[in-house]
Amino acid sequence: MNIPQHIVLFPDGNRRWAKQKGIESLEGHMQGYKNLVDFSEWCKNRGVKALTAFGFSTENWSRTEKEVNYLMKLLEKCLVDNLEKYNKEGVRVRIIGQRERLPESLQKAIKITEETTAGNLNLNLNLAISYGGKWDILEAVKKIVEEKIPEDKINEKLFESYLSTNGLPDPDLIIRAGGEMRLSNFVLWQAAYSELYFSPKLWPDFTEQDLDLALEEFDKRARRFGK
Repeated sequence: MNIPQHIVLFPDGNRRWAKQKGIESLEGHMQGYKNLVDFSEWCKNRGVKALTAFGFSTENWSRTEKEVNYLMKLLEKCLVDNLEKYNKEGVRVRIIGQRERLPESLQKAIKITEETTAGNLNLNLNLAISYGGKWDILEAVKKIVEEKIPEDKINEKLFESYLSTNGLPDPDLIIRAGGEMRLSNFVLWQAAYSELYFSPKLWPDFTEQDLDLALEEFDKRARRFGK
């Protein structure tokens, strides 16, 4: 089977899942977090080399203060609680997004996690926190302008080196759970030739078998990259 080297994940539907269960939406986020930990292991076991998951978008700051604070603590918990596991399993963790907007304790956890896992080689796990695709592109443009790079030196390869995903291959497969069928301002440049897979399942219900269905579908796709 042709396994994608880089998967992008939209773990969507946590709040809707909680509503269906008649429980608080924050419990849906907790269940979604637990499923993401499992999902990264499923990917690693299948030979995927990079996984980029949407954890918190630039638009999510408009949610209630209670929910935002909970999500920030949950993201910090994800890093702190799994640090030993990441090292044991050879997972390198990187954070992409607007770090300066994050709580100081989360920034500290990010620094420790990135430094501690920097030498791990089995899986690159990238968590997008306060990230937006348009923001990523604009930041790259600003840096190029600030550095006064001559116009004739600017090409796709150089531009990509200024994106937050620098050093990673473009995503081969984008999986979105939750039934929505859009990119929602995520890795817009990087997704130019990614294969898209949409699952109707809400993220907390997404299983290892659902991942295998997505991989089987990817294996059937003929990727011509416009040629």
